[in-house]
Order: sequence, then structure tokens, then C-alpha cells
Amino acid sequence: MIVVRFMKQKLLYTLLSALLLTVGWYGGGGFTMLVALLPLLEISRGYGSSARDWWRMAGWAALAFVLWNVATIWWVWIAAPIGPIVATIFSTFWNLVAFMLYHYVSKRARKAVAYTLLVSSWIFTEYCYISAEVLSFPWLTLGNGFSGDVWAVQWYEFTGNLGGSLWVLLSNIAIFEAWHNRSRWSVVRAGAVVLLPIAVSLAMYWSYKPSERLVKVSVMQPNVDCYEEKFSDNAVWQMQNIGDLFSSVPRDTRVVVLPETALPERLNDDKPLQSGNILTLQELVEEQCADAMVVAGASTIKFYPKGVVPSETARRGDGYYYDFYNSAVAVNSDSDSNLHHKMRLVIGVESMPFTNILNKFVDLGGITGQLGRNDKATVFEKGGVKFGPAICYEGIYGDCFARFVREGADVMLVMSNDGWWGNTPGHRRLFDFCRLRAIETRRAIARSANTGVSGFITPRGDVTARLDWEQRGVLSEEVEVRDNKTIYVLYGDWLGRLATLVTVLILLYYSAYRIRRRNHLVD
Repeated sequence: MIVVRFMKQKLLYTLLSALLLTVGWYGGGGFTMLVALLPLLEISRGYGSSARDWWRMAGWAALAFVLWNVATIWWVWIAAPIGPIVATIFSTFWNLVAFMLYHYVSKRARKAVAYTLLVSSWIFTEYCYISAEVLSFPWLTLGNGFSGDVWAVQWYEFTGNLGGSLWVLLSNIAIFEAWHNRSRWSVVRAGAVVLLPIAVSLAMYWSYKPSERLVKVSVMQPNVDCYEEKFSDNAVWQMQNIGDLFSSVPRDTRVVVLPETALPERLNDDKPLQSGNILTLQELVEEQCADAMVVAGASTIKFYPKGVVPSETARRGDGYYYDFYNSAVAVNSDSDSNLHHKMRLVIGVESMPFTNILNKFVDLGGITGQLGRNDKATVFEKGGVKFGPAICYEGIYGDCFARFVREGADVMLVMSNDGWWGNTPGHRRLFDFCRLRAIETRRAIARSANTGVSGFITPRGDVTARLDWEQRGVLSEEVEVRDNKTIYVLYGDWLGRLATLVTVLILLYYSAYRIRRRNHLVD
């Protein structure tokens, strides 16, 4: 009976931890994460140092992390059934690495060492997951949970969203210690850890000074069904749909943004502006807003003639190779650059993992879904203002987004096709994550989705206008033009690199400490 009650209590703690971790990904605010790890820390506290207890703790922690993943990314199943399974496996693995390192060390070393390892290793594993070229889906980085609470995380311009993860971890530890110690100092310390970042953020939020330099941007939401209409044989109708929306674009607009793969015709990568769809766009611009630049999502194809070494992602044709790209094309721009290739590809849909290794043993050219990719962020210019054209998935990765600003982008554009997942939390969180990217880079964002959420976000992370699910239309607004670079833009995920170093040092220290204990050199 005692054992059953013991198991029920741990199951309840595990479910509570998963629930508290999940709330932020449903728009309920991320503040529950500040106590979300307390139940797992309590379970860990009750176990001993035996191998059997280690595996028991690993089981409870794994269950909590799996439930967190399932509850927040289930919607990926709609487009790719294997997606949430693979993402859950890898996300849970990284979370377990961090938590179980903490659990093991907490039974054998000083509390400060274990807590430091929990914080550094968790941020280190998040950084690994973000930085990985393959099998990367950092949807559940703890800092992303505050995407609906931008007023509380204005300091992301210094730390990026890994700073939010640091806040969550430190808050859980401080509150856990305050709960068990009940001393005045521990309570004050916990209060400071939780409230001080909010106070700093509020000061930054209310003291923010908008730029006086503005540019008018229009975003379109064509509302074309991804499964039934978008990729079927109706290119004429799709261009007519875009043409009808152009009638709602103000004549003084300087940039018109169309969503990811908005153009139904595949463009020649070497001559992207010489196609029927592009000529149609040029005619629409001349009729409606002659001074505007149009930035549109498109699929492009690059050919490698015989004798030219193809890329590792190239497909094989009849005597030649070719690459498909998910691209953004600029029409009527003032710069020589008019094409950007998507840098971060969706695993399994746009990218096949381990291509470099597998190509040494088998020819993977021609695999469906394997797109070409580029590591360079391209910016487009119009009227002296530079625009960064991020494509969908690139908005999840803070450092990837910041590359555009490093290349000189004054305003950020995001093109997306969110209809793959239906009316689920997926497209809403994709939009909200852009609010964090706005703070990190201090750039205004104009987001155009095929359907989902299109709208405008200020450099402070505020949403000023939006079109929601299945709403067709055009939004136009004057957005801020800024050329300053934040600490995060300059140094990227520096907190992840620091956490990597601290994790290595702590593990080395712990190893030396255990050796000295074993040889009776310390008490």
C-alpha cells in the first residue's frame, strides 16, 4: 500500500511538471515554467544514489518530457506523421541528458555544484539542439515559452531566448530552495530571481524610443489551401488571386510582401526575373504602386551542366544535375541581390538528414523533399532601406534570423506557409516566436503567410495589426527603420557557448572532486 501511494504521488508530480511546462505553448503565458521543474526536483530529492534509483528517476523525467512534447507538437502529425515522433525522441534525449547529470551529481557532490551543472548543461543541450545542422527542432527551448509575454523579456536583446531558459532554471532552483529552507534569505533570493528580470524588462519596455524613420510595407494573405489548391494545376487562378489583392495595396507602399512559395511557377535560379509570373508582378506593380519592391516566396531550380560539379543535395537528370530551392525573390529592387535561398530547412520535408555521409555510399540524388540550401543571408534594398527576407522556419532560430541584421537588414520580412497544420496552435506560435526575434534584433517585422497569421510586429515585440486563420486580405503599415545592432545580433548565442564551457569545467571539477574523495584528500 505504501509503495502504491509512493508511485501515485510521483505520477502526479510528473503530470504536474508536464502541464506547467506546456501552458506557455498554448498562449497561456510562460510564467508557469518558473515552477515547472519543482515536481521533478522533488522526486529527485526523494531518491538515493543507487543505480536502480537513477533509472527510476530517469523514467519519471522521461515521462514528463515526452508528455510535454506530445502536448505541444502533436499538430506536426497533420503534415508529417513521423515528425512529432522523431522530434519527441531527440528533444526528450537532450532534456534527459541535462536533468540526469544533475540528479547523478546531486547525490555525490555539493548542492552548488549540482545546481550549476543543471543550469549550464540544460542551456548547453538547448544550444546543441539549436545549432545542429540535422535533426534540429528547437520548438521547446524554454525561452520560447515567453513568446506571449514580450513585456517581461525585453532583455532578450542581450541574451536571446536562451536567457529565458536561464531565468526559468534559476527561478526553479531558487523557489525549490526557498520552499525547503523557509529562511528569510532564501525567500528574498527567490523573489529577486523571479522579479528582478521582470522589473528590468518593464523599464526597457516603457523607455523604448521608436525610430522616427519609417517605411510603408504591405503584406498579403492569399488564403490558398495547401492541400487542395496551392500545388494543383491552377497557376492562372493563383496569379489572379494575387492580382485581385494588389488592388488593396496603397499607392505609396514601398514594399509588398507575398508569402512562402506564393508564385506557382518554378523559377530559373540563374535568371529568376525572367519568368511569366515575375512579368505579371511587374505589371501589377506598375499599375498599382510603381515605386514599390515586391518580395515573394518561390521555388527555384538550378541546373548543373555536364562537367560542372553539382552540390551534395543535387538530383540527377538526363545527363545533368539540378537543385530545387525554397527561395525569396525581389522584384523591382535597387540592389544587385534579388534572390535568397532558405538557410534552415524542415527536417524530413525539405531536408534528408546525414546527406553528406550517405552520399559516400549511395546516390541520394532525386530523393523527394531534399532541397538545396545556402548559408548566406541575402538582403534586398529599396529606397535606401535594406530588408531581410526570412522564410518560415528561419524565424524559429534566433541566430539565423540575426544573420540578416548582420548583413545590414533595417527591417525584417517573414514569408510563411502555415496551412500545412490546419487551425492548430502551430501557426499561432510561429507568429509569436517572431515577436521574440523582433526583440532580439530590435527590428520591425512584416509577416506574410499563405494562411495562418500575417501582420506587423514592432521592434518592441508588440503586434500592431494581424490577419488570422483563413482571413484573406492585405494589411499596410508604416514600420520602423533601425540600423543599430543589439548585443545578441553582434554575438549570437553567446550564452550557449558560455554554458558549454561551464558544463565542461563543472564536469572536470566534479571528476577531480570524486577522485580526491576516493583518496581521502577531502572530507
